[in-house]
Amino acid sequence: MENTILRMQDIIKTFPGVKALDGVNLSVAAGEIHAICGENGAGKSTLMKVLSGVYPHGSYSGSIHFDGVELKASTIKDSEALGIVIIHQELALVPHLSVAENIFLGNETQHAGFIDWNSTNQRAAALLERVGLAEHPATPVGQLGVGKQQLVEIAKALSKNVKLLILDEPTAALNDADSEHLLDLLRDLRRQGITSIIISHKLGEIEEIADTTTIIRDGQSVETLDMSDPFTTQDRIIRAMVGRELSVRYPPREPDIGSVVFEVRDWSVRHPTQPDRLVVDGAALDVRAGEIVGIAGLMGAGRTELAMSIFGHSYGRDISGTVQMDGRPVDTSSVRKAIKAGIAYVSEDRKKFGLNLIEDIRTNTTAAGLQKISTGGFVNGPKEIQIAEFYRRSMRIKAPSVLAKTGNLSGGNQQKVVLGKWLHTAPELLILDEPTRGIDVGAKYEIYTIINELADAGKAVLVISSELPELLGICDRIYTLAYGRITGQLPRAEATQERLMELMTLEKDNTR
Repeated sequence: MENTILRMQDIIKTFPGVKALDGVNLSVAAGEIHAICGENGAGKSTLMKVLSGVYPHGSYSGSIHFDGVELKASTIKDSEALGIVIIHQELALVPHLSVAENIFLGNETQHAGFIDWNSTNQRAAALLERVGLAEHPATPVGQLGVGKQQLVEIAKALSKNVKLLILDEPTAALNDADSEHLLDLLRDLRRQGITSIIISHKLGEIEEIADTTTIIRDGQSVETLDMSDPFTTQDRIIRAMVGRELSVRYPPREPDIGSVVFEVRDWSVRHPTQPDRLVVDGAALDVRAGEIVGIAGLMGAGRTELAMSIFGHSYGRDISGTVQMDGRPVDTSSVRKAIKAGIAYVSEDRKKFGLNLIEDIRTNTTAAGLQKISTGGFVNGPKEIQIAEFYRRSMRIKAPSVLAKTGNLSGGNQQKVVLGKWLHTAPELLILDEPTRGIDVGAKYEIYTIINELADAGKAVLVISSELPELLGICDRIYTLAYGRITGQLPRAEATQERLMELMTLEKDNTR
């Protein structure tokens, strides 16, 4: 590769008891968009942390050459000084500071020992224009949506004269419009000669934007694919990722559907800080034993708000309506009461709401059902380990033991810990909000298999997802939501992406 800007050779990175990278090789051409694909835990993010200085030189073996110079970065600043900037999946922005303050945080424009705010705001405005973000530099970052915050991060990278931009799952939490805008920006940066490395599980996105894709499996670089080659298909990438043919994306299932387990009627919720805004408006739905029911809706339709308000009134105010379990009214006005009623909720944000990342698998698994293993206010330690080990094995969680720190697990394994935590409460209804967000295709298949097993065991399952193919692939019935109102429901045999989208985009006056 004549115009190689980056070459990583024989990179080995070891953590206690785990070899995360085992001789990885990566070559990236100047001015290209290079994708890195692999299953959760394959070593993708670890490799990029080695490159960006998060893991300093000397903590790994192998060599890195960037722009003709051997890279021996001891800190992130060392890599940034050479033009290597990483944007992590969890954005590193301070919500209470302005856009301009975030862009130049740690790199302030000073004059005579004081920050030059006029120059700072002018430079920030120019960078915002460059990334296509029409926001005032003085706007607090916390007031922006995730898509706009991503653009602020890129503006911050551009302020550091970036040559190589690394993005870790940049569109995982974005809607379709924000994702497309971000991809257009990466294309524009490519035209400007800036090289990008993108880690993504969205294979359609990779097909659309990447020039080259490197596959990493089990800490080793498997192969690098030319995306312009007609034989480089999504199936080809999946085969390299998982080491086998994965011809079926969704496991087969023959549903055995029973009587109604869960029913909500005339459910309305107002915004927590804007009481005149009705977020959920008279919603009604039901789920039967052994049935997997989906909820489809665009961003802002009220899907998560509906689920959180049902589960312990965790969202909203002035909540009204009725919830029934097995035909009997139940009180779900607190999380404790919702759990007691037989309801469990797996949040769309597992790291913020689902897990304590600094604790081990054992503690996370039993957190929601401590009363089941406690006597006189004391936790039965051996019993706790026994239960956690049961779910580690049954969920096929890849970890050396239940004492492993949850924050060190891959996204797919973290999601399995969350599922295990809520299954420990023995729910009759399991609400899954974006259950496979940020998870690779192999781990997705495992999650789908677990969902099927739950339904086969007679549980009622309610799935919220932004991915229509996912809902069509696993659900027996799908409700659509628009402007906080249920606009229709379709059985699996009648549901298509086109029909769902039609119902998801009904104007408010036309919803029923």
